[in-house]
Amino acid sequence: MNRNKLKTYAPKARRDFIAAVTARAIKFGISKDAIEPVQVQGNIALIAGQAHPRKVADQRLKLEARVKTRGFEQVMEEAAYTWFNRFAAIRYMEVHGYLDHGYRVLSHPEGKATPEIVEHAQHLDLPGLDKEKVIELKLDGTKEGDLYRMLLMAQCNALNSAMPFLFERIDDETELLLPDNLLHSDSVIRQMVIEIEEADWQEIEIIGWLYQFYISEKKDQVIGKVVKSEDIPAATQLFTPNWIVKYMVQNTLGAKWLATYPQSGIRAKMEFYIEPAEQTDGVNTKLAEITPKELNPEEITFLDPACGSGHILVEAYDLFKDIYLERGYVLRDVPRLILEKNLFGLDVDDRAAQMAAFALLMKARNDDRRILEKHQKMNVKSILSSKKLNIDDQKIASDSNKFELIPSDDLLPETIQQPMLSMSAATATQTLAELVAIFRDADSIGSLTKIPERLLKRLPILRNLAEKQLLSRDRLEDSLAAKSAFFALKLIDQAETLSMHFDCVAANPPYIGNRAGMNDTIKQYAQDYFNNARGDTFSMFVARGLEFCRTGYMSMVTLDSWLTLSTYEYFRSDILNNSTILSLAHMPYEGKKPTAMGINFGVACFTLRGVCSKYMGYFIRQRYVDLIGDGSLKSLSAFTGLGKRIDGGQFLNAPANAIVYGLSDQGRRKLFSATPLRDLVDAREGMATAGNDRFLRWWHEVPYGNIAFNINSGTEAVESGSKWFPYNKGGEYKRWFGNIGLIVNWENDGLEIKGNIDPITQRVRSHNYNGDYAFLPGLTWTSMSSKGTAARIMPNGFMFDAKGPMAFGSQETINFAAALMNSVVGRFFLSSLSATKDFKIGHILALPVEKSMISKNSIHEYVNELWGLAKNEWASFETSWEFQSPPLISGHCIKNAFVEWQAKCHRSYSRSGELQRHVDEELVDEYGLAEELGDKYESGEITLYIGDNQSDVFWLASYSIGCMMGRYSLDEPGLIYANSGNVGFDPSRYTTFPADDDGIVPIMQADWFDDDATNRVVEFIKVAWSPETLAENLKFVADSLGTKSGETPIDTIRRYLSTDFFKDHLKTYKKRPIYWLFSSGKEKAFEALVYLHRYNEGTLSRMRMEYVTPLQGRIASKIDQLGRDIDAAASTAAQNKLRKEQEKLKKQQAELVKFDEELRHYADMRIKLDLDDGVKVNYGKFGTLLAETKAITGGSEE
Repeated sequence: MNRNKLKTYAPKARRDFIAAVTARAIKFGISKDAIEPVQVQGNIALIAGQAHPRKVADQRLKLEARVKTRGFEQVMEEAAYTWFNRFAAIRYMEVHGYLDHGYRVLSHPEGKATPEIVEHAQHLDLPGLDKEKVIELKLDGTKEGDLYRMLLMAQCNALNSAMPFLFERIDDETELLLPDNLLHSDSVIRQMVIEIEEADWQEIEIIGWLYQFYISEKKDQVIGKVVKSEDIPAATQLFTPNWIVKYMVQNTLGAKWLATYPQSGIRAKMEFYIEPAEQTDGVNTKLAEITPKELNPEEITFLDPACGSGHILVEAYDLFKDIYLERGYVLRDVPRLILEKNLFGLDVDDRAAQMAAFALLMKARNDDRRILEKHQKMNVKSILSSKKLNIDDQKIASDSNKFELIPSDDLLPETIQQPMLSMSAATATQTLAELVAIFRDADSIGSLTKIPERLLKRLPILRNLAEKQLLSRDRLEDSLAAKSAFFALKLIDQAETLSMHFDCVAANPPYIGNRAGMNDTIKQYAQDYFNNARGDTFSMFVARGLEFCRTGYMSMVTLDSWLTLSTYEYFRSDILNNSTILSLAHMPYEGKKPTAMGINFGVACFTLRGVCSKYMGYFIRQRYVDLIGDGSLKSLSAFTGLGKRIDGGQFLNAPANAIVYGLSDQGRRKLFSATPLRDLVDAREGMATAGNDRFLRWWHEVPYGNIAFNINSGTEAVESGSKWFPYNKGGEYKRWFGNIGLIVNWENDGLEIKGNIDPITQRVRSHNYNGDYAFLPGLTWTSMSSKGTAARIMPNGFMFDAKGPMAFGSQETINFAAALMNSVVGRFFLSSLSATKDFKIGHILALPVEKSMISKNSIHEYVNELWGLAKNEWASFETSWEFQSPPLISGHCIKNAFVEWQAKCHRSYSRSGELQRHVDEELVDEYGLAEELGDKYESGEITLYIGDNQSDVFWLASYSIGCMMGRYSLDEPGLIYANSGNVGFDPSRYTTFPADDDGIVPIMQADWFDDDATNRVVEFIKVAWSPETLAENLKFVADSLGTKSGETPIDTIRRYLSTDFFKDHLKTYKKRPIYWLFSSGKEKAFEALVYLHRYNEGTLSRMRMEYVTPLQGRIASKIDQLGRDIDAAASTAAQNKLRKEQEKLKKQQAELVKFDEELRHYADMRIKLDLDDGVKVNYGKFGTLLAETKAITGGSEE
């Protein structure tokens, strides 16, 4: 199956179908903005001056009512998917030859454009088809479109008897919205036939893939938002890979069958069935007690409570068929038994339930050719919301015999007479009202809906009343009563299904997080009925699934977050105390490509059964490398050969009941018995500012003097009078020290942050202000990383963020905690404690501590040296506020300086690795994990800089620009000028290499100015090293940048500065540049860097007068000179070359004129910057004068 084609076709088909039905609605006077009136005159209905048959008026009235109730766009969406589903079903059936008349309805077997059914229209015998009209249209020869429309309607109506769930009789508003021009080459039908290869229709799973891809664009629109009830299907549908479906079905239904019949030949067909491990005698005795001695296939029930398009049910159908045949049933009898007695499917989405039922019916049709001859009872349904139904409980109650309810369980079965089981009108009214209330939000709650036992006892009698009402009402005035009874029966049906217990439950439930996507209705229901499972809808479905099957088998595939996150601690406790984990296959997300479900999150598929203590379950870790592109396994051994046998009950001893299956026996013993880190340190979640763009900056954005460093307490911070303070906010994977650069506005003890009020709720939006822990030294870590944890020891002077939690304790304890977290031992434990690789405080505090190691001198020596190496590296770069000068500025030869610097980097890198290995070895030995970890001392990449010529040349160029701007000086170490508005700038501090007069440095493609960046870089290299080695040094720099053919070293440097330097600067300074690039546009007629801290109200005027105005004159002169050179050129080739150069200059001239006008406008405005507002705000004040404005003003603070 070509899924890529389906993925391309289906979303476009959705748009096309919506457009087609919308065009039909507009044709009949209904649009998004208006509804035209209908006038009936005899047999004619007039709409917007157009005449239509009389029956259109009634159909239009129904459509109008739907639009007013549901909304225009929702009705169009529903009509579009209705016709899409019907055409897809017909296409599948015609390809398989399942249509009684034997003709193709949407296509022609010989590839003709006209469908085969049109050719043979006169031979058709379809219910309700007017044969005389057919012949009339056929003979006319010009009304083929009308004929086809009639045939298509008749075909849909003919399929109603077999599939009423998909093909309701078309005599209502649905007919109005059947798209026009269906025989055109670009019609929705032709596109379906052409775009999807016929071979792809051979497998029934195409229905599921089409459905998922059809709603994919809608999913993209709603994902990440609070999910409305009508958007739940789009936000949550995922087509489950075949092997996961097989795992779930084979380890529920298959396991149940094999438990009773272990010698069954069906075992050989179940490739993903997990053989039970050898169990203790006590476990075997318990299993024997709960395992039936024999099974009747007709009594086994299987439920998918979130069935989607039916993939799991289709797989279960195949296994049920094998079971029936093994027990000697005749094949032709099997399909009806499976559909009527065994399979149950529920979903909130009408579309999904339709396609699931269709898929099952097609499986059955393959085994019984007569199954479509009449309506087949099926147990697949969408759960209706009572909000959509028109029920009058008084009408139904009016025929009550006025006897109070006698619960059937109060009588002996043989004494029960149905007429006695009656209820009063008041009781009937109350019962139906309760039922309506329960299902009011069923479009959000779905299968999670619980039916109270007291109400369940009344349902048989209410059903009896509703059925009597439905049969007895035949007069027009009683149509409402009949409709009320009909809809009441639907609610009763689904209430009874939701109250059943099933032998097997399997599902891929919806994933909607409590904090992110859940709407208020689901949140409240979760709190009321699934409090321990309220973290996500998937966990609620697991809890509900266990209620559905109780002592049976349940298997689901969910996000893996429930395995370890603290949110699910009590949920895990419920599972471990009330069920047994038979098997669990975990597919963590490793940050490289989607997992088996095609999503960028880890997933787990697992099977549970009723409680059986000491049961040895099977636990598998399935890595992405074992999967191929479509989520399938590369080989069966990749699944079955990776597991370990564990008594899941052990996890009740784990911190927060975490499912730490990945640990060895020794690892679990240590985790369960050793002192947890929580007993030795205090850990705190950090602050949430609720406005990072407003309250956070990178330190280089604001005046340096406004930042207070090395603060020890909140009191000292207030006394400093400063506005900005260093801020720890997690960051990239970096060990021991680093990720330092953010600052937070904590002026006056955080007055602005604490005053950040939500305008709607009037509540303070920020929280967790660090309290007494602010500015204390401690330990932090990268919370989210596929590489494992990266712990860093923080000095005093920092506040900390929710993304940069911190732990506090004695220096001895902090050093050991850092060693443990950064070791192979820490990785070993944390990889199991956090299945999602999101390392929360609870995971860190659960680490087992060998107390004897805390005071071990060697560990502290290693840690101190590792910390020193990392801190020295941080201070070596200008992005650090402790930067002094680049280590490259030494000697006379740049190449030698680079070699010496890079050798130093390699020595630090190697020494760090050596120290890390010592830490690993000592901890592995102390924890007794040599067998598990003895050959895995590479506990993660060393996070120190190694150095390479290209990167180092950027740092050299950046430092030289900094010296030009006055940020740095060759005469003094460290930061020289980083105030605001050029105030306090002292030119005398730049003797060896003078700073630019105005902080404006042109970056030009050609040598128009003596003081442009290229000329000044050459000057910088000359004075920073030696004039004697200038040529050699320029060549080395150019070679490191990548010299192109025909370039001189200066050409290469000029090209880099003009095209790539600012890109590198943006990346290095986190999209918050300190050197701003003023640019005339894509022709690069004029570009210049301006130093943020030296910008003032006169900068733009000076730029215009010193550079832009003179440049216009120079370009004009050059254009004239080229004109003369063209006239004097001796060859056509020479003329063409000169003409090309002239044309480029003319474009630049035109661009420069426009730029000059805008520059003059902004210069006249004399814009003043408040650097405390940050680059993101200030950079946007200059219109289109600046380059990369969108990237900078629209980018995140990181």
